[in-house]
Amino acid sequence: MTTTSPGRPNPTHPNPARPNPEVPSPPGTDGRRLRTTVLAVASASLMLPFSVTGAAVALPGMASDLGSSVGSAQWVLNGFNIGFAALPLAAGGLADRYGRRRVLLAGITLVGAMSLLVALAPSMALVDAARAVQGCGAAAVLASGAAVLAHGVPGPRRPVAFGILGTAFGTGLAAGPPVAGALVEALGWRSVFLLVAVMALPAGLCATRTPESRGADARGPIDLAGLVLFTAGLGALAFGFARVTTDGWAAPAPLGLFSAAALLVLLFAAVELRRADRALFDVRLFGRPEFVAVVCQPFTVTLGFVVLLVYLPAYLQGTAGRGTLDSGLLLLPMTAPVLLLPLAAGRLAGRTSVRAVLTAASVLIATGALLLTTLDDGASLAALAVPLLPFGAGVGLAFGVMDGAAVGTVPVERAGAAAGIFNTLRITGESVAVAGAAALLTSLTSARLRAGGLGGDAASDLAGQAVVQGRVAPEHRDAVAAGFTGALHTVGLLLAALSAAGALFTWLALRPGRDPGSRR
Repeated sequence: MTTTSPGRPNPTHPNPARPNPEVPSPPGTDGRRLRTTVLAVASASLMLPFSVTGAAVALPGMASDLGSSVGSAQWVLNGFNIGFAALPLAAGGLADRYGRRRVLLAGITLVGAMSLLVALAPSMALVDAARAVQGCGAAAVLASGAAVLAHGVPGPRRPVAFGILGTAFGTGLAAGPPVAGALVEALGWRSVFLLVAVMALPAGLCATRTPESRGADARGPIDLAGLVLFTAGLGALAFGFARVTTDGWAAPAPLGLFSAAALLVLLFAAVELRRADRALFDVRLFGRPEFVAVVCQPFTVTLGFVVLLVYLPAYLQGTAGRGTLDSGLLLLPMTAPVLLLPLAAGRLAGRTSVRAVLTAASVLIATGALLLTTLDDGASLAALAVPLLPFGAGVGLAFGVMDGAAVGTVPVERAGAAAGIFNTLRITGESVAVAGAAALLTSLTSARLRAGGLGGDAASDLAGQAVVQGRVAPEHRDAVAAGFTGALHTVGLLLAALSAAGALFTWLALRPGRDPGSRR
């Protein structure tokens, strides 16, 4: 998803463990070609976080304009996230086989074309379908972009190129909410998606001028069984969470979907173990505690960040009555540090350790989550900054070292597999967070409304509209505001416990000798 900010090359072909000699192609090391290559990947990558943050801000207006149900509105985000999370490894294999520039261009085209289709869509059903395809295009951009840079930029200049790429992701995260808010207020929700379509034009033009490259060792069969099982498991989980918002946690439909998701994930693990070096996802690396500690960071560090990034705009617009521009600007205390801190985090890790930086990141997230209990619907910017700044600082620090830590905790010959697993789990964690938070916030808000005397169906409908669509009926505003605020407080406590446990696990698992920063 959007919070991905790669800091180094990430070979993601089906067998990243084996060496990947390049098929000879134009090196493209002249200054103009280098600038074009970096600009192509950075501008394409800028679209990815904006496609999520912008959609979250635009969703209340979209849902109202298209007369969407709560369930349909959820799939504006869920549909995108499933494709984005499930396909990067497979897209990386296709890029190595058929050409990295070709896959990058295909991804840019899909993201831009589907965004244009959303902007013109007359119904939420078409929006949901287009967003699902757009997520597949985003996966192609993510998987091929880093490989294009790794091949097209020579070694001495590569760190700068990847620094620019990380800055592009950070810019999309930080600027997405306020820019989308300004567009919605001035021109309507469709303008947010038109902007992404326009952004695809220069990105695609630059991409046509980047050097093509392929992996000479990328002719083995793609792990279709692993891909299908992983995608199906993630889809079943998302569908289960979506049904929770209307049926409740104990209803047969969500329980059946959760059981199916668990079974599919177990089958996926079994298939990947059998395929060993030919696997899409090398599960054998999970036998290393230090690697597990790093790949858990998306769940202990970025999960709360994503939840707030997606659902705080709905809270501010619906229950607090803020405009879309105000709701975007109010997120800046959380998003700006993600743009500013990653480079400082790398230097800090050099002076201390990766262990210290990642543990501090989890502690900051736990602090922000606890402070989330001070949130109320009339909060000023200063009051909102109290919990949001620690969230942003924690995520910004983690972003500066997570990618390097993921590959630093395994033998060098397994670095490609480790990077692929880490990025896949990062986006998967964010996807699960978006779907699961909607279910949890809706059920908690609904429970508080029922405790206040509203009927079950009415309470569920009001809670779903507030959480997912950012819509609150004026006659129920006080009750819904209290319920939604209380739900966010509860989620804050849960996130604080999760991040505190993550901090402890990280500190223990990355003890000296296992800390990737100690291996330099």
